Amino acid sequence: MIDDPLASLTNVLNTLDAFLGSAQYFPFLLLGTGIFFTVYLKFPQIRFFNHALRIVRGKYDNPDSKGDATHLQALTTAISGTVGTGNIGGVGLAIFLGGPAALFWMWMTAFFGMTTKFVEVTLSHKYRVQDENGFIVGGPMYVMERRLNMKWLAVFFAIATVVSSFGTGSMPQSNNIANGVQATFGIPVWATGGVLAIVLGLVIVGGISRIVHVAEAIVPTMAIIYIVGALGVIFSNIDQLIPSFVSVFRDAFTGSAAAGGFLGASFAYAFNRGVNRGLFSNEAGQGSAPIAHAAAKADEPVSEGMVSILEPFIDTIIICTLTGLVILSSGVWTEKHENTFQSFDMQFVEGEYSEADPEHRAMLFQHLNLAGPDSPVATFDGRITVIAGVAIADNFTIIHNRSLAEDVRFYQNDSLYSGDLTVIEGSLDDDVTVVGKSLLHSVDLTTEAFTRGVFGDFGKYIVSIGLVLFAFSTSVAWSYYGDRAMTYLLGVRSVMPYRVVYVLGFFVAAIADTSLVWLVSAITIAFMTLPNLFAIVMLRSEMKEEVEKYWDSFSAEHPDGK
Repeated sequence: MIDDPLASLTNVLNTLDAFLGSAQYFPFLLLGTGIFFTVYLKFPQIRFFNHALRIVRGKYDNPDSKGDATHLQALTTAISGTVGTGNIGGVGLAIFLGGPAALFWMWMTAFFGMTTKFVEVTLSHKYRVQDENGFIVGGPMYVMERRLNMKWLAVFFAIATVVSSFGTGSMPQSNNIANGVQATFGIPVWATGGVLAIVLGLVIVGGISRIVHVAEAIVPTMAIIYIVGALGVIFSNIDQLIPSFVSVFRDAFTGSAAAGGFLGASFAYAFNRGVNRGLFSNEAGQGSAPIAHAAAKADEPVSEGMVSILEPFIDTIIICTLTGLVILSSGVWTEKHENTFQSFDMQFVEGEYSEADPEHRAMLFQHLNLAGPDSPVATFDGRITVIAGVAIADNFTIIHNRSLAEDVRFYQNDSLYSGDLTVIEGSLDDDVTVVGKSLLHSVDLTTEAFTRGVFGDFGKYIVSIGLVLFAFSTSVAWSYYGDRAMTYLLGVRSVMPYRVVYVLGFFVAAIADTSLVWLVSAITIAFMTLPNLFAIVMLRSEMKEEVEKYWDSFSAEHPDGK
């Protein structure tokens, strides 16, 4: 058995994830909560949408209201926390795992998530407090303690928020920025991580005032750049636009069929991955955005809740959809490309398999999507001989990125390797670099797709620029969520040490394994989401009363309804 700390850690994380975000109940719980509140509050994401736009424009602003940020600043800060690698790498990962069907379930998560976010933001704003330095603080932990009298749950949520600030805000953002910049500009990941870690430190040390101003400047800029680049690809492949939409809806309840190098995905897999990536992208139900909105200058909690309805719409319905259509219409999601294999995504299996053989496809589909003791494909154990970088054997197949690897070569110290290699339980037990052709995922997939439009190879620069802005702004916002949680747990004196560790974590993640980072992210998200959903469901009646009170008050002040 391999004595590999990384493999051991991966096994532990996979076990945790199996009981949390990847468990069968989780997407049903998340979507179910959104559906319940949508019906219970009579579709507020539709009825209150225009009113939310008027609030954001400042139509009802009161400069004397308590708070540290305007409605727009709170919205852009929260959006900067959600519009990140989930919109670029996350969509690429969802389609890579679940095919076109995953995009449909991202949409559903966003639509019903608009209501979930409305509820969680309203309640958190209502129970906000003032900290020792006079700043307004709030979030689900204050709701749990002040309203539900569950201090233990509040502490658990706050701890989960601190951990998730690394798993959601720091680690995947840094990792995707560094890998995207290296792929595009050839800059080493450590250099990108180091420079941006310094800039991050300079921004977050200024606290909420500096953070909201940075977010207010970055969010519109990054959205415009990215949308223009995405439309350039979509219009260049306009003949594939309708088929892309068709595949999303056609596969939604059946799973995605095999196409090109893509070996297919079951309904359960597409549903689970789509809902999970949707949550990672818009964070509806996670309880993070309420921390930013708690600082908004508003006397009516419901008004700030309405503002938050816009977040999943902008984040997922607009930006994630554009990314998804770019990937699907360009066709790159079914193509194999040259890349360096990461051990986390590579597996040796017994026997030779061919994508051209329908029986082989069916067996590999079951192995990848319904893995377990009943899998018809066994992992490979043994030794293989390599001559000038090429394996001389016909009794195994290499799977990388859920596809059959092609043109595989082995390197050691930048030279083609010759000698024997040991494979134990499907994993290499030797220090070699493996290069070959396989499917792409995450940022690499989106980057390749953006080169298939009017901007050509320049499209990858649009992704890199968008990625840096998206992901960096997310890291900034999440540092604020983390330090508000630290304030709740240990007081304001704990904030500066937390910020130092946060910045260090940002740098370390730049050189970490991509897929491992995504796994950590999925786990930490679930640790926040579960207690938060419990809290808002417990306060469902109070939420309905708050909405009714708001409209009674608004009607009295604005008889014309405007």
